[in-house]
Amino acid sequence: MSVVLDRNWDLRVSAPLRVDTIEGGGEEGGRITGANGVEQELPEFDPGAPPPFKLADIRAAIPKHCWVKDPWKSMSYVLRDVIVVLGLAAAAAYFNNWLVWPLYWAAQGTMFWGLFVLGYDCGHESFSNNPKLNSVVGHLLHSSILVPYHGWRISHRTLHQNHGHVENDESWHPLSEKIYKSLDLATHILGFTIPFPMLAYPFYLWSRSPGKSGSHFHPDSDLFVPNERKDVITSTICWTAMAALLVGLGFVMGPIQLLKLYVIPYWIFVMWLDLVTYLHQHGHEDKLPWYRGQEWSYLRGGLTTLDRDYGWINNIHHDIRTHVIHHLFPQIPHYHLIEAVSSTLLYSS
Repeated sequence: MSVVLDRNWDLRVSAPLRVDTIEGGGEEGGRITGANGVEQELPEFDPGAPPPFKLADIRAAIPKHCWVKDPWKSMSYVLRDVIVVLGLAAAAAYFNNWLVWPLYWAAQGTMFWGLFVLGYDCGHESFSNNPKLNSVVGHLLHSSILVPYHGWRISHRTLHQNHGHVENDESWHPLSEKIYKSLDLATHILGFTIPFPMLAYPFYLWSRSPGKSGSHFHPDSDLFVPNERKDVITSTICWTAMAALLVGLGFVMGPIQLLKLYVIPYWIFVMWLDLVTYLHQHGHEDKLPWYRGQEWSYLRGGLTTLDRDYGWINNIHHDIRTHVIHHLFPQIPHYHLIEAVSSTLLYSS
């Protein structure tokens, strides 16, 4: 099992009168000053050990208002992002010069990722308490960037329910030697050689991760159960309608203009998605454990994700950086995640 370095847990629950503080940490442990003022040595941090708290403890530490979903506030973020997307496209088309286009591609691709995250909230039902509103907004947002809303929503639910499980996790999971050796040469190159994994998302939608089978577009895929068939068909129709619209726009404005306005930003969005999801699922110096069998639990799996700080882009990404608390409680709206994190688990690395 892999080892995580320098990751300390400190659970805070509703204003205790006397607080223990922890200093140091990492591989060599640290020191704790108790309420009686006596310093004690902390044992070496073992990432493979069960956490010293339960999921209910974390839930209890989150303020009640963090669970409240405000559809008007959620829609305000949609309106903001759509206005920015349309404004960027209009400005790029107006100036139409090669000094502006690269700036537009970077900015618009980043905004497409923001649209994806809002649709992601719809899929988790953290957008609102209205399933129909979630579905309509989710389809509009995700179809606009060529994501099959229900197909992806269902597979992403599988990821949340099995994260950190070697065999059952949905994406970015380690492969057994047997499965790895069974992959063809093209999959070896495209799946594990930079920069190709940064462009993997559209191909994942069609054929999933290496070692898994099924499509996000086919209602009979083993990703889905029979009562999800109608939802998958609906999303595939919406995706097809968007693809047809893009083809039509290509005839109207010309393929080069479509390439500049939509296709290149789309691939920037894909790179954002693949990069961010990889960074949240994998450490670098800090190696994260994977579990199997009875060693795995929902809590232990969720704690094998990582928070990342993207600086000023955090707001554009709707605070997707707060990935640990999101994995444990995906029903919390994105605009409450920062407060939920500060109220519960503090991570230092």
